Amino acid sequence: MSEIPHIEVKDLECAYGDYLVLEHVSFQVNRAEILVIMGRSGCGKSTLLKHMIGLRDPASGQVLYGGKDFAASSDAERDALLRKFGVLYQSGALWSSMTLEENVAFPLEEYTNLKSSQIRDVVDMKLSQVGLKGFQQFYPAELSGGMRKRAGLARAMALDPEILFFDEPSSGLDPVSSKRLDDLILNLRDIFNTTVVVVSHELDSIFAIADQAIMLSPQKKTVIAKGNPHDLLRDSGDGVVKEFLSRKGGRFAG
Repeated sequence: MSEIPHIEVKDLECAYGDYLVLEHVSFQVNRAEILVIMGRSGCGKSTLLKHMIGLRDPASGQVLYGGKDFAASSDAERDALLRKFGVLYQSGALWSSMTLEENVAFPLEEYTNLKSSQIRDVVDMKLSQVGLKGFQQFYPAELSGGMRKRAGLARAMALDPEILFFDEPSSGLDPVSSKRLDDLILNLRDIFNTTVVVVSHELDSIFAIADQAIMLSPQKKTVIAKGNPHDLLRDSGDGVVKEFLSRKGGRFAG
């Protein structure tokens, strides 16, 4: 018997009231796989992510984790599933009035019974894992954009999630910081066997980190391509997919 996918989206329909954003969206993500959700602005990437992490319920269809339907679960079951998620939003979403130590400690204080000394040890470890050792007492405003993203990732990792979600992690970063974040995502997956879902339209990041990718279309309001992005660039017969993946400026384009 084949292994149950870590994440499975089945015939999902996403809507805001009567406005349909996506329909008939289906895909699977296996454990320790990196999936990139890609496409042009307005195609529904962030909307799909919101449905996957439970910020919105589907108009129809299912999002399953280990075979369990998130929307149909009880409140207690949802809470248990949410504890397995780590989310890094586009802005980093750090509390500006808190130090990095306080930001990363917050979920540990809220959801665990660890002692203060144990929480400090976990915070130190998480900041070290993202290359921010020694920055515990810094405030977000004192950091570069790339450092804020990595600090947000440390907080997302605080509870040792099984699944990490990223919303446009490279947005606003210079090429060096963007590559450093890509390398960090790959290392975390390899070391901790974490499943990763990334929303991105940045070609360099897509080609660097994705095991698999799905491409959404704002016109067709669904998935128009699935597969490894290198394979899609080489083999796709869809002109829209080919054009998206061969844009000038990406180091893998052409």
